[in-house]
Amino acid sequence: MSGERGSVSITVASLVVLTLVLALGLADLGEVLLARSRARAAADAAALAAAQELALATGMEPAVLAAEYAARNGAELTSCACAMGTFEAAVMVSVSVADLFLLPGPVAVPARARAVVDLPSPAPPTPTPTPTP
Repeated sequence: MSGERGSVSITVASLVVLTLVLALGLADLGEVLLARSRARAAADAAALAAAQELALATGMEPAVLAAEYAARNGAELTSCACAMGTFEAAVMVSVSVADLFLLPGPVAVPARARAVVDLPSPAPPTPTPTPTP
């Protein structure tokens, strides 16, 4: 029986370390999920801003507006497919997450969004009823 003395201490210490690593991993996961949510919101805002500029031109570049709206939402615009003369804007943004517990260095969380302006088509002419004799 004296050969097993202290084995409970090692087991408890191992469980404490395992619990700490799991807690740190969950904290990192929560931080990355929060960054993903921010990235999605920033991508949506950037795509909508670019699409609005495509539909109702004010003289600014759609990509510049998309970058501004992405930055306002804590992201960086990485690409913008929003050519003048079209009514579609596809953007990609990235949110950087630093200071994770288990992963060294910053982690970039990307998100994409697409906005299409659906302008109403002119209504077809209504046929005029012809009088019947």
